[in-house]
Amino acid sequence: MKKIYILCVDDEPEVLLAVEQNIADLEDTFPILTAESTAEARTLAKQITSEGNQLGLVLCDHVMPGENGVDFLIELDKEDAFNNTRKVLVTGQAGLDATVKAVNEGRLNHYIAKPWKAEDLVAIAKDQLTQFVIRSKMNPLPYMMCLDAEKLAEYIRTDGSVTDR
Repeated sequence: MKKIYILCVDDEPEVLLAVEQNIADLEDTFPILTAESTAEARTLAKQITSEGNQLGLVLCDHVMPGENGVDFLIELDKEDAFNNTRKVLVTGQAGLDATVKAVNEGRLNHYIAKPWKAEDLVAIAKDQLTQFVIRSKMNPLPYMMCLDAEKLAEYIRTDGSVTDR
């Protein structure tokens, strides 16, 4: 079975650690990788797909040295391998223009402001990964215990099939 990864991108190591700790309960099912720059994130994303795995969720800061998070998410969205990847902007500094650009050009799936509540970040991550499983037409059964079981059960009822995809 392909692995579905979570990629966290922020130039501040303490923020990456906080995100990783908040969503640690998901790591048994969804390996978590961290990157301190968009260049590092791009390398990790390509490595994930080159190994036959999938990038299910990107949690990305906006303001970083070099390329900003919004531009990275827009670029990522243009690559076929990441069509179903869910993108969440986690920032306290993106202005309205940058956020609108991320939504319109990068198909941003969610925005969460810093500082966040741990339970909100976990709920958003679970919801976005649930959407990834559904949109990727994957077998939802392995994810019933850690994601939104109601949405996955509804997907099984309406899709009518459960296969290993």
